[in-house]
Amino acid sequence: MSIRSERKEEHLKLAQMFFNKEKYNSFDQMHLLRPALPESKVDQSVLATEMFNKSVSAPFFINAMTGGSKQSLIVNQALGKIAHQEKIALALGSASILAKEKDQLESFYVARDEDPNGVLIVNVNPETPINAIKQTIKELQADALQIHLNTVQEIAMPEGDRNFIWLDQIKNILDQITIPVIIKEVGFGLDQNSIHLLKENGIKYFDVAGSGGTNFAQIENARNDHDVSYLEDIGLPTVISALMAQKESVNFIVSGGVRNPLDILKGLSLGGQFVGISNVFLQEFNKNSFEGLQTLISNWKDELAALISIYGKHDLASLPKIKKYYDLPLKNQIDQLI
Repeated sequence: MSIRSERKEEHLKLAQMFFNKEKYNSFDQMHLLRPALPESKVDQSVLATEMFNKSVSAPFFINAMTGGSKQSLIVNQALGKIAHQEKIALALGSASILAKEKDQLESFYVARDEDPNGVLIVNVNPETPINAIKQTIKELQADALQIHLNTVQEIAMPEGDRNFIWLDQIKNILDQITIPVIIKEVGFGLDQNSIHLLKENGIKYFDVAGSGGTNFAQIENARNDHDVSYLEDIGLPTVISALMAQKESVNFIVSGGVRNPLDILKGLSLGGQFVGISNVFLQEFNKNSFEGLQTLISNWKDELAALISIYGKHDLASLPKIKKYYDLPLKNQIDQLI
């Protein structure tokens, strides 16, 4: 197994080791005002929507996790099958490894094989050669491309990059592919200035991926020979990053620390068109296998539909109208930053 594949395996093991479903995050400091008389009924059909011109059954999806190793193949095959059966979108983990290790394609392709007509999103870093990106998109019949920005992770990573001059490369990718491009953080949050700059350069879709969930500084610090744990707390909370994206009037996905259907509802109420979930789904799969994760996703659909009903809404478009209020620590951050 190559060094890159070994790193993928280590990331999976460390994500499981550090997983804490009860981890406190910015969603806990955000509250939605619920009407005692909602005048509504539970109807799961309100969840159905479109993502990149394909129908999906819900506004939440399986966000980027893994690919490029033996264990990744097992995970992605299961995720692809679940995405197909539950009719939700799936974003694969970083496929940048394919630029140098084409034999790892199968660990990604199994997802498309299991879900031939569903929404599949490919993920790469900004420095991935354009020819490799085009080939990966073609092989996987991808519906969209995530370009991840992971500067904090790279600094914490023992073998990480140290060159973060990426804008021209992002523009080059945008110019040369025809499917939608999403700029995604990896758990440290997109800031408003970066969203604005990228929007000015043609990017139309964003995944805020704020802090509160998987912490890649923590994961990489566990692989490091010296302590860089101080990097673990420099992320931008998901709620604040979502509000920044909202202020820039862009199409955005909310992810980062989503643990349950109420967090999904909060993400949608912040203006997110979709909500992405990674580690909660991965650890449910690790604990209870394919059947456990499929049941969880099915249950979350029922629960999200019920939440939409008790908050007095009848469709996804109306969710940003739910009145919100914040605990003072988060409200102080919002007042300072937005």
